[in-house]
Amino acid sequence: MSDPLPRPSDTAGDAELIASLREQLAAQNALIAEQAASLAHSQKIFDRSSKAARIGVWECTLADESLVWTDVVYDLFDQERGTPLDRAVTLQCYPEESLRALSQARNQAIEDRTGFSLETEIVTPRGNRRWIRITATVECVDGVAVRIFGMKQDITEEKIMADRNRYLAEFDAMTGLANRSRFQAKLAELGAIRATKPFGALLLIDLDEFKSVNDSCGHAAGDECLREAAERIGDICAGADLVARIGGDEFAVMLGTQLSLADISQIAAAIVAEMERPVLFRGRPLQLGASVGVAMVDDCTPTQLFAMADAALYAAKNAGRGIFRIHQPGSGQRASRPCQPHAA
Repeated sequence: MSDPLPRPSDTAGDAELIASLREQLAAQNALIAEQAASLAHSQKIFDRSSKAARIGVWECTLADESLVWTDVVYDLFDQERGTPLDRAVTLQCYPEESLRALSQARNQAIEDRTGFSLETEIVTPRGNRRWIRITATVECVDGVAVRIFGMKQDITEEKIMADRNRYLAEFDAMTGLANRSRFQAKLAELGAIRATKPFGALLLIDLDEFKSVNDSCGHAAGDECLREAAERIGDICAGADLVARIGGDEFAVMLGTQLSLADISQIAAAIVAEMERPVLFRGRPLQLGASVGVAMVDDCTPTQLFAMADAALYAAKNAGRGIFRIHQPGSGQRASRPCQPHAA
């Protein structure tokens, strides 16, 4: 017996159902398209932000040491994007000290099932030196470390700026010598370290005719005199613990404990003699000269040591300049100026 023909009501119901399903499918497709567009937009923002911040994402599967990088990491290591990666080859980009620090941090993180952060240096196959910040997290399955992943960021400019700021905080920009801040920190060691002497003697050096040269010939000439004086003093005291410019035309030298009084006297005399030579500025000889005050490190505080060297310097200038004097304990010499270095 043949099937009965569908009734008109059944056909209409099926059509309505199909239409409803098509509407639902169209809505789902629209939602999927919207989500895909949103995801693509988010990916674009991520890629642009990653590129701008020089941050890339990386991961390493521990079982076979296979690597996956995003484009920025390829760029950091000067490798063509998408090329196969070999971790053993990548590790060759790390200098010995950097590789040692990376291996230690990585191994400890895997052992502890945690992570690490490290700032380290790399040298790319093209010879470019970069500083990168590595952050890593260890992923575990059933308590077993299976993967390590994180970010790598180019911090070369940040590192250069930090080093420059550190340099400016400790060194005199004009002469390249240590500045007053670093000198005071070194001088303070005298009070902090009691068991051994941090250095053996303090020399204070004042350029005798600097003010007249600066006033009569201009600041450019004065600056050249300061640079030349710094170079000469630095050459004579090449083995010193510290050579610093601590004021406008005042320098300080900290000599090591291995030197005898005769050695120190010879160095002070050499500074005086060397500064008697004129400084040439645009073909014109400028006469400076220098006076030197010396104090030996003994059982004294930093302030007392500076006061003794300052008193000896004043005695040298009072005796006619162009000479050096060594502070003699109990001599009754007193500093005529505050027992702190002058400001520039």
